[in-house]
Amino acid sequence: MFKDEIVEEIHKLRRAYSKSFNHDLQAMYEDIKRREAISGRTYVTPNVHPEKKQEEIPTS
Repeated sequence: MFKDEIVEEIHKLRRAYSKSFNHDLQAMYEDIKRREAISGRTYVTPNVHPEKKQEEIPTS
């Protein structure tokens, strides 16, 4: 089977990142959000229902 070195490196980095937070998803999420906040970049959330207007989407 073909091994892609780039994909292998990405997997290695992701495992190391997860391990650094003891595989705690909430801690990783908070770190990502913290990094987003200090980056100065603008982040957008795509509309998951593009065929519907925002006010038509149920909130619960």
